[in-house]
Amino acid sequence: MGIERWQIGVWTRLGAILFGLMIVLGGCSKLEPIEIGFVGGTSGRVADLGIAGRNGALLAVELRNQAGGVAGHKVELIMRNDEQNPEVAERVTRELIDRGVAAIVGPMTSVIAARMVPIANEAGMLLMSPTVATDDLSHQDDYFFRVSSSAREYATKVAIYQRHLRRVAAAYDLSNQSYTISWLHGFRDTLTKNGGAVIQVLGFKSAGDTPFLPIARDLLATQPDEVLIVANAVDTALLCQQIRKLNAHVPIVIAEWGATEQLIELGGKAVEGVIMTQFFDRNSIVPRYRAFRQRYRDRFDQEPGFAGTAGFDAANVVMDALAQRRSGQSLKEVVQAVRRFEGVQHLVYFDEYGDTKRETFISVVRGGRFVRVE
Repeated sequence: MGIERWQIGVWTRLGAILFGLMIVLGGCSKLEPIEIGFVGGTSGRVADLGIAGRNGALLAVELRNQAGGVAGHKVELIMRNDEQNPEVAERVTRELIDRGVAAIVGPMTSVIAARMVPIANEAGMLLMSPTVATDDLSHQDDYFFRVSSSAREYATKVAIYQRHLRRVAAAYDLSNQSYTISWLHGFRDTLTKNGGAVIQVLGFKSAGDTPFLPIARDLLATQPDEVLIVANAVDTALLCQQIRKLNAHVPIVIAEWGATEQLIELGGKAVEGVIMTQFFDRNSIVPRYRAFRQRYRDRFDQEPGFAGTAGFDAANVVMDALAQRRSGQSLKEVVQAVRRFEGVQHLVYFDEYGDTKRETFISVVRGGRFVRVE
């Protein structure tokens, strides 16, 4: 039997309806999400830095998605723990690159950056670090960008503030030498120009069994005008405690790496009066910062500190660049073209090498709080 004309008409109408539905459903389909990687040490001795940076980046992504995402695309943060281990960092960086993330926020420490940057350069993958400050990566045309000033900037600022001192004994962490040695060189150069001197330098390996009392004794044996500590918050707090057991009055200055909220939590009275320099003011009344700080506290039940603030800024720079990217442009080219991005307290301005110079502040621990003094 042949097909009747009325049957042909029915199938024709059904085909038209199905075709129309396909068009409608296709037009309503969701845009593919944009994935951004995060790499930081969220376990181990410096986890306070990595966790805060991750939380800041995560909050930035969540707020951006609430506002409609990037050009209608939802943003997803793909998080990886580098365990503060260069081999692990290399593996997770390659994983994220193979996954096709648009950029990576991180890393958080200089020793990890030294391993990640060559891989990122080879792949053309933008790294936007919240806190890496080593001078080893300054003034290089690569794929490494940072929203933090260099170690030399921080060290110079605090050395100028302490220019009246003449004899300084220093201790530094050997586990992150790319940063700690950069910091020491910047501090010593400035102190020397002002007539002072670093009379002793002691290196130690950050570990749970590090004996800090002998280090404190050796530092104080030189009878310095001041003790300098360039280390993470845990080791800085523990060394301060041992120094205060032996000398209650010698001034102590620390690098910004150690000035997380954990310093006060672990150090207690031993860190009262400790001096440091940082790129942000915890008591800022800038509306954008106050709104960010409240949202961070509501979301994570803790203060953002400098690492959480930097993580938020770094993630927002990446998403702002993604929103402004034109067809055929790399993300690196966008950031280099735009240069200026809004941070929670002030503008983040990148030079041609992806370095930034932030306004820095001198702070001191008073009454269990970080207080800006200059």
